[in-house]
Amino acid sequence: MKKHFRTIAKTALVLIYLVIIAGAVVRMTGSGMGCPDWPKCFGYYIPPTQASDLDFKANHDYKKGIVIIKNEGLLVAETAFKSSQKIDLNNWKPYTKHDYATFNAVHTWVEYINRLAGALSGIPILIFTIISFWFWRKNKWITILSILTVFGMAFQAWLGKTVVDSNLAPHKITIHMVMALVIVAFILYIIFAAKTRFKNQIIDSKFKNILLFAILLSLIQIILGTQVRHHVDEQVKSIGYIKELWMQNPTLQFYVHRSFSFVVFFTNAWLYIRNRSLALGYNKITLALICIIFEVISGIAMYYFDFPFLSQPLHLVIATVLFGIQFYVYLENRRKSIFISKER
Repeated sequence: MKKHFRTIAKTALVLIYLVIIAGAVVRMTGSGMGCPDWPKCFGYYIPPTQASDLDFKANHDYKKGIVIIKNEGLLVAETAFKSSQKIDLNNWKPYTKHDYATFNAVHTWVEYINRLAGALSGIPILIFTIISFWFWRKNKWITILSILTVFGMAFQAWLGKTVVDSNLAPHKITIHMVMALVIVAFILYIIFAAKTRFKNQIIDSKFKNILLFAILLSLIQIILGTQVRHHVDEQVKSIGYIKELWMQNPTLQFYVHRSFSFVVFFTNAWLYIRNRSLALGYNKITLALICIIFEVISGIAMYYFDFPFLSQPLHLVIATVLFGIQFYVYLENRRKSIFISKER
C-alpha cells in the first residue's frame, strides 16, 4: 500500500478541489440553505424531492429528527412516533437555529451533492493517513500532516454546520474557504514530501521570497473575493436576479480586490520572467500565470458583461488552483530545507 500512497493523496487532492467546485456552484445557485439542518437534510440521509414530502401526514410513522414545514417554520420530531389525524405539537419542537423554512428541490439537491462530495473526499484522506504511519521513521511530517488533515476535515465539517446554523454568515463562509486552502496545502506538502524523484531545479532565495509574497497576495484576493461575493448575494436577496444591477454600487472591498489584481499579475509575471531568464526549472509557474490571465478575464466578464453563466464559480476555483500551484512551486524551491529536516 505504501507505493500507492502518493496516488491516494493525489486522489484526495482532486476530490477536495471537486468539493471546492461544488461549493462554488452552491453559492452561484444560492443553494447554501437548500438543506436547513446538518448533517442530515430535513432530517433525512437522502433528502426529499418535492415540497409535499415536508407536509404533515396523518397516520404516518415519523422518525426522531425528521423535519416538516408548518406555518412557514420548521418543526423537528422529538421522538419516533406515529401521527394521528391532526398534528400534535407535543411531538414536535421548533427549529430555532435559524428562521429559514423554504424548500426548493434544486437548491436542496445541489447542497446535498456538495455535502456528499465532502464526505467522499474524506475516504482517501483516512486511507493515506493510515498508510502514513509507515513513513514515520523516514519523514515524521508526512504522518503528522496526514493526521492534521483528518482533523482539518473534521473541523471543516463542523464549520459547514456553523455556516448553515448561522444562515450563511459571511465571516463563517470566509473561514470555511480559508480552511479548505489549508487542507489543500497539507495534502500538497504530503504529496511532495513522499516523492522519490526530483527535477533539476535551482534553489533561488529571491525567487522564493517573491513567491511567498505572491502566495500571500492570492490568499488576500480570495478573502476579498468572498466579501465581494457576499455583496452580490445581498444584492440578489434585495433586487433578485437582475444581474446588470448587482454591481451598480460596489463596496470598497470590490475596488481593493480589483486593484490588487494588477499587483498579483505583475508579481507572478516577475516570477515567470526570473524563472525563464535564470533557467530555474520551475515550469509550473507558467501555469500560475495562465490561471491569473483567466482570473482577469472572468473578473472582467462578471463586471462588464453581467455575470455570464459559470463565471462566478470558475473565478473562485481558478483562484484556489492558483494558490495550489504557487504553494507547490514554493515547496520545490525549498526542497533542500524540507529534506534536511527529514533526515534529522
